Order: sequence, then C-alpha cells, then structure tokens
Amino acid sequence: MNHFEVFGLAPALELDVKALEQKLRELSLEVHPDRFAQADAKTRLAALEKTTALNDAFKVLKDPVRRAFYVLKLKGVDLENESSAAQAKMPMAFLEEVMERREQLEALKAQKDVVKARAMADGIEREKQAALEHAKAALGRDDVGEATHQLGRVRYFTRFVEEVEALEEEALS
Repeated sequence: MNHFEVFGLAPALELDVKALEQKLRELSLEVHPDRFAQADAKTRLAALEKTTALNDAFKVLKDPVRRAFYVLKLKGVDLENESSAAQAKMPMAFLEEVMERREQLEALKAQKDVVKARAMADGIEREKQAALEHAKAALGRDDVGEATHQLGRVRYFTRFVEEVEALEEEALS
C-alpha cells in the first residue's frame, strides 16, 4: 500500500493539507495502539504497524517537495536512493554552477558571513521553488525524464539551503 492509499487518495501532486491533517486525526483514532491495549499481541502489532504507516505517509504527503519525490518514485525513479539519484544525470553546466556556489558558500562560512550566506540561500530557495513547479508540470504531463531532472535540481538546492541553515544555527549558539 502506497502513502496515498493509506489515506484513501489517488496519487496527486496537489493536496489539501488541512483535509489531510483532518483525515490523519480520524484514521489515528481508528488505529491507535491504545485502542488495542487489551487485544492479543498480533492485533496490537497490527495497530502499531498501521499507526507507523499512517504517520510515515503523512510526513511525506504534507510536504510538497517530498510528495513530488514520492510521486516520481511511484513512476519508477527514486531520487532519494543514492544509486538511483545518478539517473538524474545533471547537465555539466549546472554541476559547475553548483560547485561555484558551494565554493562561495565555503568562503562565506570561513568568514562567518551569515548575512551573505542567507542572501545566497534566499536566491537558491526561489530557484528551488521554480524547479519544483517545473517538476510538478512535468509529472502532470507524465514526462518522467524532465521531472527527474527538475527534482534533481531541487535536491541540490535543498542541500545548499540546509547548509546555510546549519551555519545560521551555529552562529546563534
């Protein structure tokens, strides 16, 4: 059973997160292990497994980026798996640009220039959102190759922003 099926949904890129949260509450009440505390071990284990599956599915489906990666996975490409990530085959120009930006970030880290690093991350966040929108459009057309390429970009951008966030946290401590 895939994450969408756990909630009784068809795979989709656009979801009403509020409705998903409501469905989570409803289903959680039905399958929560506390409801089966007096049941036999097999039933208690099944309740625990259903609760775990429900929570795992919710974590993926509530986030638009993770949801897009999951829809791509349902189409046969798992970019979260390092060996499959190579399938994205990013263009050399993009990889060179990423390397250049990483070098700039490393220099900003060495200077502890959080303000300039944040400015870079904000620009990259905008590029990430644009790539995500292109990926969604490609998935809507069932263009798995283009979706893979765009989500590969999202993956690089996400890692960059996470590095900046780590730098910011370090500066605060």
